[in-house]
Amino acid sequence: QVHLVESGGGSVQAGGSLRLSCAASGYRGSIYCMGWFRQAPGKEREGVARIDRIGRTNYADSVKGRFTISQDNAKNSFYLQMESLKPEDTAMYYCAAKIPCLVATMKPSEYKYWGQGTQVTVSS
Repeated sequence: QVHLVESGGGSVQAGGSLRLSCAASGYRGSIYCMGWFRQAPGKEREGVARIDRIGRTNYADSVKGRFTISQDNAKNSFYLQMESLKPEDTAMYYCAAKIPCLVATMKPSEYKYWGQGTQVTVSS
């Protein structure tokens, strides 16, 4: 069973930085994609970034050049480094796993395992 726990959210001013962490278990040895998603009040959940088991990444256009997804296999953890944050980045952020990941996408419906979320609030 895959288990995901996010941490690292908080409140920052515009232009600031945050690093989200996702502690994962139960996924090693599988063909996986790990993604970060976000959902703002009244909006649909959207994909932010994803990484596969060999480190290939993809980003939403809205965060390219500002956010970086990474993984640390030794720590069974995934990260989302967020720079130059904007008020429109305010949302609940979730990490999620797609297993098996034969086609890498950032469609929330294709990710079966989800963490509980961590709130990111960016003030202007």
